Amino acid sequence: MKRRDFLATTAAAAFGLMLASPAFADAMADAKAVVEKYASKVEKWDGPTSGPKAADGKTVVVVAADMKNGGILGVVNGIEEAAAAIGWKVTVLDSAGSIEGRTASFGQALTLKPGGIIITGFDAVEQKPAMEEAKKAGIPMVAWHAAPAVGPVEEGGVFANVTTDAMEVSKAAADYAFVDAGGKPGVIIFTDSTYAIAIAKADKMKAEIEALGGTVLEYVDTPIAETSQRMPQLTTTLLQKYGEQWTHSLAINDIYFDFMGPSLAAAGIAGDGAPKSVAAGDGSESAYQRIRARQYQSVTVAEPLNLQGWQLVDELNRAFAGEQWSGYVSPLHVVTVDNVEFDGGPKNSFDPDNGYRDEYKKIWGK
Repeated sequence: MKRRDFLATTAAAAFGLMLASPAFADAMADAKAVVEKYASKVEKWDGPTSGPKAADGKTVVVVAADMKNGGILGVVNGIEEAAAAIGWKVTVLDSAGSIEGRTASFGQALTLKPGGIIITGFDAVEQKPAMEEAKKAGIPMVAWHAAPAVGPVEEGGVFANVTTDAMEVSKAAADYAFVDAGGKPGVIIFTDSTYAIAIAKADKMKAEIEALGGTVLEYVDTPIAETSQRMPQLTTTLLQKYGEQWTHSLAINDIYFDFMGPSLAAAGIAGDGAPKSVAAGDGSESAYQRIRARQYQSVTVAEPLNLQGWQLVDELNRAFAGEQWSGYVSPLHVVTVDNVEFDGGPKNSFDPDNGYRDEYKKIWGK
């Protein structure tokens, strides 16, 4: 190469680096800001402060997708706690992780003729025939994670779908992986196409990683209900395929990581080694335990599961009164080993120290 050409090439490369460096710096700074924002304490109540007084003597049936799922269990615990405070009777039906089970549970719920139905952990459209029956019978329905968006789900007749902002949860998870990998993450994303919200969250994580300049090695669609059977061998296979390219695992909830540890350990990977596991929800008890122990999970972008149980009861109370839904979007929390001990951490959950129980009791007149 002639000296003139060499100098021109070098100058062009340097100019390109000058252009790229600020963009990278901005991406890193922006991602860090997102992580820091959601890793901070949640001490201020930002939910509703007014609403209808408690409806008397209501009976409620909870149709749960799978009580083995730590997120669903946390929400149901919150529902039961709030129901005791408001003075309602609750029956929980566990659908054990299958569509057939959910169909049977919904049929049983209708047979019980409850005052209201709470759906937890499955798409509203899946049980459309049963939900149409509930609508015809005048039974109000609220839901947790029944759709990607917060609020009413008109197609399914759901008065209010309770969730955090799923896209912000996914962005926060992806941003953490980007920052933690020094701007060069190689991620594998785990999702379940059975659920619209799961696909929406996974797609957002993929888009965010790629927009930041990271690499998505693989997008894995594997059923949540079969994680215990599939994840051990799948983890081993992916390790053999990608090796050190695989820096982070991103999953739409914690349950995928319940079954990865033994395979990672068998491959000689330390509990705090790569690939590091980052969950875009839900903040299960087992996830908190893994993060605290530095054992095969670095982060969960947790939802306030117990608070969401209280919100579901409040939204159902608003439905009974013929009012509008509250409009409340519950907060999310990036949980790491550095902040695992506050906002409910000692109880292995994201339970904001913002007085939400007393706030809801004041609304209900309890």
